[in-house]
Amino acid sequence: MIVRPYGDTTGDGMVQVSFTLPLPHSKVAEGAAAQLAASMGMDPAMVVHAQAMGPGFTFFVVYGRVSHLVDTDTVQVVERDYPLLTPAEVNASIRRSLRRRLVVVGACVGTDAHTVGIDAILNIKGFAGEKGLEYYREVKVVNLGAQVEVDHLVARAVEEGADAVLVSQVVTQRDAHLLHARQVAAGFAAAYPDGGRPLLVVGGPRFEESAAAALGVDRVFGRGTTPGEVASFLAHRVAARAGVEA
Repeated sequence: MIVRPYGDTTGDGMVQVSFTLPLPHSKVAEGAAAQLAASMGMDPAMVVHAQAMGPGFTFFVVYGRVSHLVDTDTVQVVERDYPLLTPAEVNASIRRSLRRRLVVVGACVGTDAHTVGIDAILNIKGFAGEKGLEYYREVKVVNLGAQVEVDHLVARAVEEGADAVLVSQVVTQRDAHLLHARQVAAGFAAAYPDGGRPLLVVGGPRFEESAAAALGVDRVFGRGTTPGEVASFLAHRVAARAGVEA
């Protein structure tokens, strides 16, 4: 299917973009924003919002038309390859697979102090109307919180006998999330030289879900991921490792 962006009327190609330029707010800065948007293929490009962001920076919202088309038949995404399970089904699957509780260790590593993502998945209050992994009777959750050193995360996972390690990364400046994810993968590879390491799951708003293999982890979850999705993934992967049905 071929589609075009929708703004005011169907197929009009209108889009809205936002960005910041290292310029103080002025007519020249607004002109620069319009010129940048035009070079991106927006015609006409209209600056509909400009706001000073402290000395020397201005935030812009630009609205305009693009001629680009999208062929949905060529779009490549990572589809969920396992069915969603209810909490009761997750608990039953873990009992069949492990005959003990599943141990999950979670943290924000490196300089990341934003626990909203990891807490949404782990804490019983959960996210999007779903309770977090603490709610699952057959799951033991160890939430290490924020700014955890990779060495400490690895050591604690080994100490707890973790079956899975969840790492949330919200800070992404200069691709810090990618660096930290690779450091986590390297740390666990070193700690488990003969294999058998825990499942490694990373998540955050700027991760590409297709990047798991490149990062050396088992799964990447993007924005909007719910606790039920993570719990179902863990149940299915643990069952697969044990050679039983989830």
